[in-house]
Amino acid sequence: MEKNQNQKIEMIFPNGIELYIKREDLLHPIISGNKFRKLKYNLEEAKKLGFKKILTFGGAFSNHIVAVAGAAFGFETIGVIRGEELIDKVQENPFLAFAQQNGMKFHFVDRSTYRNKSDKKFIESLHDLYGDFYLVPEGGTNQLAIKGCEEILTSKDKSTFDFICCAMGTGGTISGIINSSNASQEIIGFSSLKGGFLSDVIRNFVQKENWNINCGYHFGGYGKVSDELIRFLNTFYQQTNIPLDPIYTGKMMFGILDLIQKDYFPPNSKILAIHTGGLQGISGMNDLLKKKNKEIIQYND
Repeated sequence: MEKNQNQKIEMIFPNGIELYIKREDLLHPIISGNKFRKLKYNLEEAKKLGFKKILTFGGAFSNHIVAVAGAAFGFETIGVIRGEELIDKVQENPFLAFAQQNGMKFHFVDRSTYRNKSDKKFIESLHDLYGDFYLVPEGGTNQLAIKGCEEILTSKDKSTFDFICCAMGTGGTISGIINSSNASQEIIGFSSLKGGFLSDVIRNFVQKENWNINCGYHFGGYGKVSDELIRFLNTFYQQTNIPLDPIYTGKMMFGILDLIQKDYFPPNSKILAIHTGGLQGISGMNDLLKKKNKEIIQYND
């Protein structure tokens, strides 16, 4: 399977519906999917402006932290990490351990302080500590990230598919897809978070109205999973040989297949689901599931 290629899901769907998945997870072995897209132009800008340091924000199980650490070659990287419980236990966390091995320095803050990540005074205090740096926001979403995500859809995608489906965390990826989509296409965002506040975020970046957000498949909220979801991920992999992550794409695909069975999509619809990567998170999720004596995600290495 080549990078960015659309793979047909070989299942029998009602009413002549066809489902494809865009394998953005194959773009890069570490910085896959939307993380690759979001960082592309941000790193170019940081280099052009002469910065030597990249600073960003994320949780202890953040794919974004992993991506920045793995992608920012030639830069010193600093990760402001939400929560202080792992200050002395970095090597026990596969995400932080990888980032540290790739040269990232950590600045741990308590959760209350972390909420100030967009506050001017908090950013100034980080400049006092670390000097000049190029700031990449939590999740990587800014105008340059959206520019990168606008490159996800090909011209053929825009003329072939009736529906484009995308998992959502910060709203950046789907904003890029909306901007580059054909106005006759319907873009559906599957939120991994509770609440509908992402609509306001998206409206800051898009002009089109051909999109909606489905909040019915978050499985309890960000980072939450259920036995049903884990079984679905394993069954889907057995049927298709396509690994999905439990935070984003797994929930999206569960939702798409459920909506197909509920006749949400008109007959003969052609649907494209965007695989935004995030597979790095599987090992960390499996560690948590093992501690709870739960079924784990079982993919071949």
